Amino acid sequence: MEANSRQEEVLDVIAKRQAPGDRWLGLWKDSPREPIEGLVPTLSAYMRATEFKGAYRLEPLKGELYAIRTQTVTWTPPEPEKFDLYGEF
Repeated sequence: MEANSRQEEVLDVIAKRQAPGDRWLGLWKDSPREPIEGLVPTLSAYMRATEFKGAYRLEPLKGELYAIRTQTVTWTPPEPEKFDLYGEF
């Protein structure tokens, strides 16, 4: 990785919990229209549909399941300021 870059996490909501119980509505493209019973079957369905082999995050109080993707962010450092007072011009 370059000196002027860093890895950044991006959270994609892939499912939302549908009360009552452990039912999850998939939010990915071509996900089933009906909620899926259980968290593990929801993850399995997402992995089969998208072939994503990364990390996941569960926010139980919000009732959301996320896929965590990483991206490299690169920036250009600003030019140092020059001052007449020090004879830099």
